[in-house]
Amino acid sequence: MTSSASPSRGQRGRFALNPVAVIFICALGLTFLGLTILFSASVAFKQGPYFYLTKQLVGVGTAAVFCLVVSRLDLDYLRRYAWIIAGVFLVLLVLVLIPHVGVWRGGARRWLGIGSAVVQVSEFAKLAMVFALSHYLALHQTRIGEFKLGFVYPVALIGVFALLVQQEPDFGTAALIMAVGLVLLFLAGARWRYIMPAILAVAGLFTVAVMLNPNRLRRFLAFLDVEGNKQGGTYQLYQSLAAFAAGGVDGAGLGQGRQQLNFLPEAHTDMIFAVVGEELGLWFTLGVVALFLIIFVAGLLHLRRAPNLFQYLLVTGCLLLICLQAIINVGVVTGVLPTKGMSLPFISAGLSNLLLMGLILGIFLNTQRTWGRAALNSRARTMQEVLA
Repeated sequence: MTSSASPSRGQRGRFALNPVAVIFICALGLTFLGLTILFSASVAFKQGPYFYLTKQLVGVGTAAVFCLVVSRLDLDYLRRYAWIIAGVFLVLLVLVLIPHVGVWRGGARRWLGIGSAVVQVSEFAKLAMVFALSHYLALHQTRIGEFKLGFVYPVALIGVFALLVQQEPDFGTAALIMAVGLVLLFLAGARWRYIMPAILAVAGLFTVAVMLNPNRLRRFLAFLDVEGNKQGGTYQLYQSLAAFAAGGVDGAGLGQGRQQLNFLPEAHTDMIFAVVGEELGLWFTLGVVALFLIIFVAGLLHLRRAPNLFQYLLVTGCLLLICLQAIINVGVVTGVLPTKGMSLPFISAGLSNLLLMGLILGIFLNTQRTWGRAALNSRARTMQEVLA
């Protein structure tokens, strides 16, 4: 006789098909692949092959702690501090732009130094924007159709985050913030006749910003002729494409890649997907894309259980931060999009993005734990939505 305490076959099946469990397993697989490829991509560094691997392991461990902490928080209680959180990160984004306060690297000022660690504030600011915007849209959900409350104010919130990030300059992350913000605005019920002109205006402003920035304009024009500018503006992209060509279908084998040996700049960070292509071949690169696709589909399935608009928008924003960033990185490395420094989630080296991914996974685990009993929970709400 089966013990009443043991899970039934149906219960085990439901756990196995749990969307958040699928997301978590995919994230672990991508992280393990990242550690493996990072070790291989670091062999040419003078610090030794274990230098970046050790740092990445520390980052993974810290991200795991962040994930555990966030998974146990009360998200509705945390909403009380949504504007404080947003304000803190806006102040930090301003500090990044101040000379001798923000850290200048590679023609951009995107980091703050904290002791020996350097943190990219814009990574966490993306999540702060999503959190504050989700709070605002849920708070005014019955008035989203209005021009001022349902469009002007939320777009201003999105815009101030994007503008400060763009000033670093970081056009890619600014575009990601705008894209995620506008998608959340649309899902909350904002009117198309307001959103479409906003999209056109943002596209126009980004075009003007690129034209006024000589370095960005030069990189974009070079992108239009990769072969002709392979010794200049498209050198990194040309070497990335050469890595994919060298890997072919089966790959050269782990540790056998050559492009990262002082040929491919940023092989361990922004361009690590090219190292995957060279050493492991076409099937592994398609596997990476498939894992991100599975994360996206599993996230959509998980969203069907959302108990309220705030948590629905928050998890949607987190899902977009993973998947849109992956699309941008893969698009850049394969030459589909103009060159832009952006990490590949879970795989690229870098403390800030790893910690962000830890926070996002913590939110997924948190909602998996709480959404199932949300409908049966009759205790007093800690946050009342505006219904008028």
